[in-house]
Amino acid sequence: QVQLVESGGGLVQAGGSLRLSCAASGGSFSSSNMAWFRQAPRQIREFVAAISWNGDFTYYEDSVKGRFTISRDNAKNTVYLQMSSLKPEDTAVYYCAASVGRVIQPRKLGEYDYWGQGTQVTVSS
Repeated sequence: QVQLVESGGGLVQAGGSLRLSCAASGGSFSSSNMAWFRQAPRQIREFVAAISWNGDFTYYEDSVKGRFTISRDNAKNTVYLQMSSLKPEDTAVYYCAASVGRVIQPRKLGEYDYWGQGTQVTVSS
């Protein structure tokens, strides 16, 4: 069983930056593929970014490319999402997800086995 705990959310003005962290415990983090998703009010949960178990491959949703960076530190069992040039439309609850097996489609929710409770990000205009 893998436990994921997100942190780093908050209120920021448009154009600002935040760094989200997701600390993992209870499983083999270093062999897990990780991802960030987000869910705005009355919207479906959507893919933001993903990173392979060794960090060699990263994937981004088009609207965050060039603004967000996903990274991981396997020594700390932590995955990060650095968010810059934030926009009001980035406002959402951000969730960390982990897959303990092979991921075929990293942008799909169903590929991930474990989820955190989420952290709120609010971007004011």
